[in-house]
Amino acid sequence: MTDVTSSKSARRPHHWRRDLVELAALFTAVAVADAVANMIVHGPDGPILLVASAIALAITAAFHTWWSRHHGGHPVDARPADTPSGRWGDPRAGAEPGAGAEAGSATTLWRMRATVRDAPGSLAALCTVLARRRVDILTLQTHPLATGTVDEFLLRAPASLPARRLTDEISRAGGSDIWIERADAHELVDAPTRVLGLATRTALDAAELPLALRQLLGRCTIHSLPATTLTGRPTGENAPVEGVLEGTTMRMRDPNGGVISVERHHLPFTPAEFARARALVELDARLGPRVPRGRDVLTLPEGNAITVRRADQSDVDAASAMHERCSDHTLGLRYHGPVDDTDRYLDHLLSPRHGRTLKVQTASGRLVALGHLLWDGDETEVALIVEDAWQRRGIGSELLGRLIALAVEAGSTSVYAVTQASNTGMVAAMRGLGLPLDYQIEGGTLVVTARLKGTDEAPYGTQEIALPDQAGR
Repeated sequence: MTDVTSSKSARRPHHWRRDLVELAALFTAVAVADAVANMIVHGPDGPILLVASAIALAITAAFHTWWSRHHGGHPVDARPADTPSGRWGDPRAGAEPGAGAEAGSATTLWRMRATVRDAPGSLAALCTVLARRRVDILTLQTHPLATGTVDEFLLRAPASLPARRLTDEISRAGGSDIWIERADAHELVDAPTRVLGLATRTALDAAELPLALRQLLGRCTIHSLPATTLTGRPTGENAPVEGVLEGTTMRMRDPNGGVISVERHHLPFTPAEFARARALVELDARLGPRVPRGRDVLTLPEGNAITVRRADQSDVDAASAMHERCSDHTLGLRYHGPVDDTDRYLDHLLSPRHGRTLKVQTASGRLVALGHLLWDGDETEVALIVEDAWQRRGIGSELLGRLIALAVEAGSTSVYAVTQASNTGMVAAMRGLGLPLDYQIEGGTLVVTARLKGTDEAPYGTQEIALPDQAGR
């Protein structure tokens, strides 16, 4: 800034009249000083005048020092207004007395969005208001729109400053469509780092795409709408390759067929958010079907070895063969519907779009058990089926414990199981988790809900994933 000012000054035209006036003023000041000096030195009272002047100056200086200490108040910040701190609103400059907390007092993290006019100074006005309330801007993202700009802030504000007061201040500064919500420490990660992490998780596991989308877009509802029904009839669900953005709804083509629909009623999506979500979906499409290939080999109490690994739609035939070996009673406990229709659900259940599935195989490779973790709103459903010949060997409890670990990893706050009141094996497995359980029973159907330990209150970024209702999930 200094260099620019100097160069502008150097280009100003030279005026000789101004120089003449300055020289005249200089000569006049010298003449007046010479006359005063001659009067003091050659006058009869010269020494007395000098001593009196010195005493008067000393008294004036002492009085000024005393007055400044007792009535001067706080020191004034002498920084010019055009410094970067003055321009963008240093929290220490111009803050109202008592407006915020002192250093070390309690603070609250907020995530706030506001639409401002796309004009110079609009953002500066918002920053100035936040500075006056001693609100620290930790991160700032801008989302350009056709008629303005959406500014997204991560703020650290005094705990005594309510959200309503903050939004009122931003509204008076020119902000509109203001939205504010509590944030947590996870939001301190900058947006590019968070997006890269989500892309990495999606690349490693196709089941991570719905979770990555909800963490990217905040509190929202994600619907996975299949292209065909369970009976093979077209549903009419389709979306163009480039996707569709309509205010609070975006629709993208699902690489597995059908449509991924994302809704966020409390806050419209911006073109930047739509572009990020579409990039994740395109990454998933390019990589194709994939699941982590890790496996665990376990030994049952009687000495038989089993292998636990992730399952996907390539296991539909093996799962169907297991169904044929299961009794009608076992299939009825699992699917709560007609036994003849059980196979038609397998392709849906094994799809990574709707959750995660673990399979258990014997040493010969035969599939003998499946455990499903299905995304279902704020809660998550767990379901198990174990072939009759392999029941009561601890396989169900082993699968359930691993599914609970996956639910915690995914950020679920609770899981529930839908079964029949007579299914003592499932009830015993849920009790064996050692978690707080809630029971609801109606018409012979029992719903057991487990509240997960070690999960925080739903932070910003915890959303719903709603799946198509299927009979006998």
